[in-house]
Amino acid sequence: MSTTIKMPEAVSEPTTRHKRRTTLIVIYLALGGLAFAALQSLVAPALSTIGRELNATTGDVSWILTAYLLSASVLTPILGRLGDMVGKRRILIAVLALLLAGTVMAALAPNLGVLIIARALQGAAGAVMPLSIGIVRDELPKEKVGVTIGLLSAIFGVGAGVGILAAGPIVEHLSWPWLFWLPGALVVIALIGVIFGMPESPVRKPGRLDVLGAFFLSAALVFLLLAVSKGQTWGWGSGSTVALFLLGAIALGVFVVVELRVSEPLMDIRLFKLRGVWTANAIGVVVGFAMFAAFVLVPTLLQLPSATGYGFGKSVTEAGLFLMPTVLMMVVCGPLAGILVNKVGARSPLFISALLVTAAFTLPAISHGQIWQIVVSGLLTGAGIGLAFATMSNAIVESVPAAQTGEAISVNTIARTIGSSIGTAVVAALISSHSTPQGLPLDSAFTIGFWACAGVAALAIIAALAAPKKSKRRQQSPPLLTKNFNKAQ
Repeated sequence: MSTTIKMPEAVSEPTTRHKRRTTLIVIYLALGGLAFAALQSLVAPALSTIGRELNATTGDVSWILTAYLLSASVLTPILGRLGDMVGKRRILIAVLALLLAGTVMAALAPNLGVLIIARALQGAAGAVMPLSIGIVRDELPKEKVGVTIGLLSAIFGVGAGVGILAAGPIVEHLSWPWLFWLPGALVVIALIGVIFGMPESPVRKPGRLDVLGAFFLSAALVFLLLAVSKGQTWGWGSGSTVALFLLGAIALGVFVVVELRVSEPLMDIRLFKLRGVWTANAIGVVVGFAMFAAFVLVPTLLQLPSATGYGFGKSVTEAGLFLMPTVLMMVVCGPLAGILVNKVGARSPLFISALLVTAAFTLPAISHGQIWQIVVSGLLTGAGIGLAFATMSNAIVESVPAAQTGEAISVNTIARTIGSSIGTAVVAALISSHSTPQGLPLDSAFTIGFWACAGVAALAIIAALAAPKKSKRRQQSPPLLTKNFNKAQ
């Protein structure tokens, strides 16, 4: 009688190679997203320095932020849709190439005009987010999709925090062009990795680009975001600001009518019927508002002279370090959100994130005279935003067909951008209107600002309660979207 000894099965070489490839894909996507998000906020603390060196006025130098914001808002849905149509990897390569070109141009910019054009090129990379999440959904095993999306989503929040954190030391010890050279190195690595180490996604939604819809959506976003960005400077009741808001509302209405009538819309309006989609977008606006409001309020409060009785007298670099707890909590809570979504669905993590963000602003609204209150607020902010960013993306991915991932995530990206723009403008207006004649912000400016953020964050609690449970979300998306989805096959 012979005895057969069964040896343990070795991991096959193709399996190992596949795991290594998927790991590298996630790294390349993370680097691209980190660079884009950092560039979004990196220049904000250095605007006055850039303005002085380029001999630009405060009003003119603000276009460095405005150009980036407008470009990202306009091009994200268009490039996200093109990714669904012709291939996500192909469009991602083009997007990263634009980001690299804009970054190099910005670092070498001899004047403000060139720098503004460069920032518009960088803003085109807003589509990195929807394209990356689409690629993850197409390429990774189902059990790893939620956690990976959570990680990538958190990185977008982390990048914004890192930008605020690193701006001071970079400007103080190097010079403002290095605000672009350093992220540019990350873009180079990501671009090379995507070109040579990433396969093209097989999931497509063939068709034609809805040019008319793209035109009216672009017009609506330009009018609305320009009004929000410039409202404080021009005056919220000025004819220019009011006219832009009206034109934006009209263009948005026309866009909706066009999208309901064309056979191949840029954005399937019926996506908004899905509770998993519209609740995520509502929370996206709130979280964008809260994050950038915090990035304005906290450093400003920390840098005020301690002689005021409420400031802390910190340098730009020291103030940036106090955002470190926020950034770290985003890194931790992003992947955690992906795990929670897989187990219990998106509703509970969204509710928890909304509670955390609300608490994060309520604490300093009640009292912000001690440094520990700022630190605890930062920890709560990072945890809430990290959970929210990751959960929103996962909720949308679970709610829509794979071929519509790009356009659905693009809308959520726009929602965050609009929220960020509104949050920055509102907080800046509050600080400006509650300052001494010499321009020194009063203590009441921060109390009102924190309460305003807490009130806005509370709206996210309502939206989270309206989000569908896991079982309902899995059942609702196919019937509503079958018509357009089948037409694309």
